[in-house]
Amino acid sequence: MAESVVLPVIDLSSSDRISTANSIRQACMEYGFFYLVNHGVEEEVLENVFDESRKFFSLPLEEKMKLGRKDDVGFAPIYAENLDSSTTSKEILPSWRFLMEKYYKKVLSTGERLSTLIALALNLEDDFFKKIGALDKPYGFLRLLHYPGLNAAAGEIEEEEVVYGASAHSDYGMITLLATDGVPGLQVCKEKHKQPRTWENVSHVKGAFIVNLGDMMERWTNCLFRSTLHRVMPTGKERYSMAFFLDPNPDCMVECLKSCCSESSPPRFPPIRSGDYLRDRITAAYSYS
Repeated sequence: MAESVVLPVIDLSSSDRISTANSIRQACMEYGFFYLVNHGVEEEVLENVFDESRKFFSLPLEEKMKLGRKDDVGFAPIYAENLDSSTTSKEILPSWRFLMEKYYKKVLSTGERLSTLIALALNLEDDFFKKIGALDKPYGFLRLLHYPGLNAAAGEIEEEEVVYGASAHSDYGMITLLATDGVPGLQVCKEKHKQPRTWENVSHVKGAFIVNLGDMMERWTNCLFRSTLHRVMPTGKERYSMAFFLDPNPDCMVECLKSCCSESSPPRFPPIRSGDYLRDRITAAYSYS
């Protein structure tokens, strides 16, 4: 049975930005994950968006498939590896677009504020990511997730079968801000290159975002900051979560930061355009043999 990991808690409202940045640096070097509290997204907003998510996923499959995935947005059935609010039927979900756009704007603002502290954590000016164009019309992507409550005891899966809500992966981009409904299942593996892998449970902290870094941030920092492997295991209960991916403007060049390389630690990755990197990763994720 997996142990629970004790993740750092970062207070976004703290007036001591240097101390907060130092805490983020330590968290990103050791875990690549941390809790973010006092982030500015009200509990009522989170509850309303979760309610809308439950309403959508409770619709018949044929209704959800009318919003099938196209150009990276839309509904994808389980195991297909997000929703376009502009195409949702107002008759079925009249509050959908308003609530989703409200949440999107708030969590985008939270992510941009967090990016200034991450810049400070990397010994850069707090507006570094803005200056290089990463946050000039950033690629913000909201994905609503529903994990069915599969249960081996009820015969829904075989006892010996390993079934994942989401199999082991790391995120592709810059920063992910995750809200969950409190149902457990999320696990992390800090040492992704070691075998056998050791998995630890991530506990729910009411009102907190679970923040993790993506592979693009790992490239930027020359692996100083971790893009940590994670997965979701079934618990027999339905689970809802909302992942907001804050990624750079597609034209932003991602290259090793000067504060993260030296003569003894040269850049491990060549420079790459953010949009090209994300496109390659997304295409690979949705490619079927």
